[in-house]
Amino acid sequence: MRTWLPILVRLALLALLVAFVTRPDWFEPLLKPLTENNAPAIYNQGSLLSLTLQHLKIVLLATLAATVVAVGMAILVTRPIGVEFLPLSRSLVNIGQTFPPVAVLALAVPAVGFGEKPTLIALFLYGLLPIFENALTGLTTLPSNVVEAARGAGMTNWQRLTKVELPLSVPIILGGIRLSVVISLATATIGSTVAAKTLGEVIIAGLLSNNLAFILQGGLIVAALAVLIYDGLSAVERMAARRMGREAE
Repeated sequence: MRTWLPILVRLALLALLVAFVTRPDWFEPLLKPLTENNAPAIYNQGSLLSLTLQHLKIVLLATLAATVVAVGMAILVTRPIGVEFLPLSRSLVNIGQTFPPVAVLALAVPAVGFGEKPTLIALFLYGLLPIFENALTGLTTLPSNVVEAARGAGMTNWQRLTKVELPLSVPIILGGIRLSVVISLATATIGSTVAAKTLGEVIIAGLLSNNLAFILQGGLIVAALAVLIYDGLSAVERMAARRMGREAE
């Protein structure tokens, strides 16, 4: 029973989240006490389901782009031809952590305009570091006996990379992706300050109208998404680690 309890709790959270974004009117009695002057308890300036899907889309696109670039850079600097680029690569991936996302948005808007594009740029830069560092760790801490066995079997550099090094590094790389996604889920809310369609729109509307119900529902949806996605990616990471461990043996 104890083993199944966390799973049941997560399934209940998922069901509650789906119910809330599809039928928010069911929850109006719970949120109504948080409003003043007969203000609406449920966000009424757009669809919560649509905003949630748009929020997830932005995070997914930014994470995919960050993964491709960060893993590609990690592969480059772990090859003999690219070792000297490691300091430069670390400087590049640290840009997103050096500049706050708000500053990136402010710089990106004049170049690409309002909407999703500046938000994607900010999330992309912010998500590079954890994926790059984890990919670098995964590729530089491989079991030496496995690598030597692959080299002894006559594998080419490309074959060793695609059939041995990357597969064995997958669990560690997934850990970086998991961290990047969770950071992006929270950070994406500020995208609404530059007209991107995210759940930040609900929170900002609540702040502007002093409506605690709006603020709470926007924040809770983001929090629920973060918990569910974090747990889901953690499960995938554990499965990949077990699978790679058996293969490595």
